[in-house]
Amino acid sequence: MKNTIRVERAKLDITQSDLAEQINVSKQTILSIEKGKFTPSTILALKIARYFKVRVEDIFELEPED
Repeated sequence: MKNTIRVERAKLDITQSDLAEQINVSKQTILSIEKGKFTPSTILALKIARYFKVRVEDIFELEPED
């Protein structure tokens, strides 16, 4: 799953740690999501989208299945 978390963080000039603290997860969780190594739960995806004041679809993109 692709995501634009890094881009959204850059717009607000916040670190992975800042975002993690705001949504009550570890910095490692944010890092793993950004790198595409971890797919967040629906609730976590909604928390991230709410934090950035955008739709979930604006942050997360489902990659086509072959």
